[in-house]
Amino acid sequence: MTAWLGVVAFAMAALSAVALYAGSPHCMWRVLRGRPRSARLIGTLLALASLLAWAQLFGVAAGLGATLASLMLVLVAQPYLALLIGSPDADTTADDKA
Repeated sequence: MTAWLGVVAFAMAALSAVALYAGSPHCMWRVLRGRPRSARLIGTLLALASLLAWAQLFGVAAGLGATLASLMLVLVAQPYLALLIGSPDADTTADDKA
């Protein structure tokens, strides 16, 4: 049971990071752009759910660290993945087009 809780907590943190990145004006994924306010709200709620899951697994202090580590791992990887995969307009953001 505890191993699955860790997987679920990481998955929620990863989805949260994707949603928060989609809400950013610096998002390089054209598919994710569109509703930044909704994306930020969903990302925040998923981050809180991930924090609760990690805290249930490890305790509050270690759960906070695990949540932040999970979020940062995915947030840092996304721009590089966009460039490596060859997403159209990966080097220009929404601000650059305007």
